[in-house]
Amino acid sequence: MKILMLTPYLPYPPSIGGQLRSYHLIKELSRHHEITLVCFTREYNSPEHVKHMEQFCKKILVFRRGKAWTIPNILRTGFSMYPFLVSIYYSPEIRNQLEIEINSGQYDLIHAETFYVMPYLPQTNMPIVLAEQTIMSRVFAHYVEAEARWWLRPLLWIDVAKIHYWEQYYWKKADRLIAVSQEDAILMKSRAKGLNVWVVPNGVGEDFSQVKRKLHYNHSILYQGNYKWMQNWEAATILIKQVFPLIKKEIKDAKLIINGQFPTKDLLKMAGGDIQVTQHEDTDRQAVVDAYLKAGLLVSPIYGPGGTRLKTLAAMASMVPVVTTPLGAEGYGAVEGESILVGITPADLARQAVRVLLDEKLYGKIAKNARQLVDTHFSWGPIAQKLEQIYEEVIHHHS
Repeated sequence: MKILMLTPYLPYPPSIGGQLRSYHLIKELSRHHEITLVCFTREYNSPEHVKHMEQFCKKILVFRRGKAWTIPNILRTGFSMYPFLVSIYYSPEIRNQLEIEINSGQYDLIHAETFYVMPYLPQTNMPIVLAEQTIMSRVFAHYVEAEARWWLRPLLWIDVAKIHYWEQYYWKKADRLIAVSQEDAILMKSRAKGLNVWVVPNGVGEDFSQVKRKLHYNHSILYQGNYKWMQNWEAATILIKQVFPLIKKEIKDAKLIINGQFPTKDLLKMAGGDIQVTQHEDTDRQAVVDAYLKAGLLVSPIYGPGGTRLKTLAAMASMVPVVTTPLGAEGYGAVEGESILVGITPADLARQAVRVLLDEKLYGKIAKNARQLVDTHFSWGPIAQKLEQIYEEVIHHHS
């Protein structure tokens, strides 16, 4: 098949969940199919990053996405029906170049990752597969609810309403709609009657699938993430301020490591004593693996909805037990008390963390069951094969 894949980012380096998903799917699909990647780069992307993707892609079309918070983007959002999330990708040449590419490339289908790249596609009779990595209206609604500046909330709620409208519009417009978890699929179908949604989950990267089956029980607590993403800096803050102090009261030698890319200034200020905030380059995947292999426990106070948490899959593959919220546990089929530990409030999370850190038998059971779950259901090869089946069905149906 000849596939035109449209993503809102350059998949390499895979420093956030969406990038990691696209990177591994493209890598697997390129074994049997010809892929043209259309993507938006950021100021930190380099020619070497693009070159890395050339080993998997027949062709790459790159558009530059500048800074989000600019006066033109704000005005464009204010005077159009589209939300800010769409406006920040605006470029006058995108639609024309895509039309030329689609008309000349003899593609079998278009694969769009996220609805907010769909407005830039020209009119086409080609089948379109739309994959939603998360339900963005849920994500931004949570952001507005947590926004301290009350006077800004009315404007932000208008933008959330726009996201909600265009999500459903493009969900219905796509020939096949994909979610990354059964929970997201159910919610999407509840919002639009008659909608069919296929589930193609996220997987664990080869960096972790090759990790040996070995327990590394200790009292070091980890949170891993890219802190440009609200859910991560919010979770890390809750962990530092509300969860870890309660753990520390019960386990005196407990240590907390906040690790990842682009930690915020506020997080860096919280470092000290038994709280360590470490950062690494987004291309340094070995640093991520090492962080999990040194950790005794992943505590993930996720209260922002959406998608599946790749940090949880990485911990499970590393045989590091996971303590998280019901939202953080979505998308895996993990069973409370068997392959994951779940708590609702920060105090609940602290109790679960203390419980597993003081019970080596429970620790071993959770870690082993979680690793078995990952090995069985979350490898990228079978996940890509499931996506290929969807491609074949939509092409057959469209012909």
